[in-house]
Amino acid sequence: MINASRYLELFDIETGREVFRKGIHTARPIRAVRSDKVIEKVHEAVSRLLSDEKFVVVLGGNHSVSIGSVKAHTERFDDLSVLHLDAHTDMREHYEGDRFSHACTMARVRELTPHIVSVGIRSSDKTEMDAVENITVFYAHEIHGQKKWIQAVHKALTPHVYVTIDVDVFDTGIMPSTGTPEPGGLDWYDVTGLLKTVSEHLTIVGFDVVELIGKKNRPCDFLAAKLVYTFLSSIIDEEG
Repeated sequence: MINASRYLELFDIETGREVFRKGIHTARPIRAVRSDKVIEKVHEAVSRLLSDEKFVVVLGGNHSVSIGSVKAHTERFDDLSVLHLDAHTDMREHYEGDRFSHACTMARVRELTPHIVSVGIRSSDKTEMDAVENITVFYAHEIHGQKKWIQAVHKALTPHVYVTIDVDVFDTGIMPSTGTPEPGGLDWYDVTGLLKTVSEHLTIVGFDVVELIGKKNRPCDFLAAKLVYTFLSSIIDEEG
């Protein structure tokens, strides 16, 4: 994703902005052997950056990195809601003996904030259904072809929003480069249209993009990199 970002055009046509002029810094990678240790290190790093009044974007492989980032943001924003874009509910209590597996990410996030809105869901284990009843879910098959779902999503969120984007939310036709692909996903303008609307009406305080497989699939790498830059362009007012 970072390598692909070198080939981005720095002018965003839709917003008319060059958000890079605000200053974008790529921090050193965070490494650890176990998921719980990665989460701990991400929490520490994001907390430190937030204390320095930075806007933080987390780029990760395993979706569990989001837990540490969300935790840091909930400690700073009392009314935080999490907009979760994903093909999967990620609400298992444990998966293969691990409470911090990528399949458990939103179960752990729910322990940090009750305000979760999931979009694009089209795969779930039966054991997750009780947990899903306690959050707001926009299933992919229900929003497909509809016009008013984006407004409904933004109205379900609180004023301060953290966004976690698993790239498998996209249809496999444009994003096959992910570990657990599911057919029937959202397209580019579904996702960017939603992000633009939420940015216009609410305050995005941070976000992450995860689950891209780095196997030199250049179109997918570039899509993920452009998603980050496009979202930043919507969030940060070039003239502000």
